[in-house]
Formats: sequence, C-alpha cells, structure tokens
Amino acid sequence: MKKMMYLHGFASSGASGTVELLRREFWEKADASHRAVVVAPDIPLDPLVALPMLNAFAARERPDIIIGTSMGGMYAQQLHGFARICVNPSFFLSKKYDILFVGRHKWMNRRKDGETEFHVTKETIEHFREMEAHQFDGIADEDRALCHGLFGDEDDTVLASETRPLFERHYPGMSSSFPGGHRLNAHVVVHTLLPYIRSLNLF
Repeated sequence: MKKMMYLHGFASSGASGTVELLRREFWEKADASHRAVVVAPDIPLDPLVALPMLNAFAARERPDIIIGTSMGGMYAQQLHGFARICVNPSFFLSKKYDILFVGRHKWMNRRKDGETEFHVTKETIEHFREMEAHQFDGIADEDRALCHGLFGDEDDTVLASETRPLFERHYPGMSSSFPGGHRLNAHVVVHTLLPYIRSLNLF
C-alpha cells in the first residue's frame, strides 16, 4: 500500500481539513491501484524540536511521497532522501511578522495533545531564524531530482516571485506554477496535485 505523509502549515495540525481532503481524494475516491494511506503528524511549534521529530517520523513511516504546504513545505524540503512536493513553501516564517509574533495564539485545528493555544516567544522566533539560515545545507546531488515545488500564481501570503527563484537555485528545473492561491484546496488537489503526483509514476 502506498503512503503519503502530509505536513501542515503554521498553527494547524494533522487533523486539518486539508488532510481530510487528501484522504478523500487519495483513498475514498481513488481506485485500488492509485490509493494511498495519508499520515499527518502534528508539527511541534519549535523548529529545533520539529525538524528532528519529522526526520524520525519519516524514517519510521517510509512514505512514498511527502507533501508539505506553507510552513510544512519548508520542512518537507529538508527531509532528504524522500520524494516530496513543497506547495507554496514558506521558507522564511521568521520574517512573516503578521503571522509569527510574540504572544498567545490559537491552534486552528484539533491537536492530538488536546492543546488549544500555544505561546510564541522571542526564543521561538530566534530558533526559526537559526533553522532557516541552514535549511538548504547538505543537499546531495541525487536529492535534487526528488524535491518538487508547486507555486500558486495567486498566492498573496508567500510570494512565488520571492520563493520560487530560491527553490530553483537549489532544485533547478523542479518547480512549476499553478493557478491558485496559498491554500491547498479541493480544486488544486484535484486539478494540480493529483495529476502532478501521477506524472511522477509513484502511484
């Protein structure tokens, strides 16, 4: 059975509507030859905790493909050795001052630990800066053909004009644009993501 690992965006969880959508399209609606189990962990707030946890999770689950959106796309890029698609990756969350700021925030979706709020501190933001400064380190030549980038041409949260050239610098020829905004909605899944995955002959 094929397996997909999904990495959510900031303040979300593995129980988001996007995960439900992926499970519907890749399991309930898919024929037997194209089905995939979708696993989706809750990503810890602190990146110095999150990245080692995601590496361990991927090593344990051995997904056929990793899909990451926004912040999840930034983490997906760093999970070397796996086929992965970064959708509108937010490579510099620490610079999104309207999103990552000191104070209490609410989780947008149910978390496995039952927490409903989280607290961003100056240390949290500094940890993002530290991680972001090294996020493209250690990319092996063979890994450059495994990482794909999808960039919405209507994304007004993370501008493709800034992120796509950076992605292309490290993964030349591995990015595509699609008509859509920041969120991975049903239209993008059905008309962009699903055909793209099938073009990779993974499912």
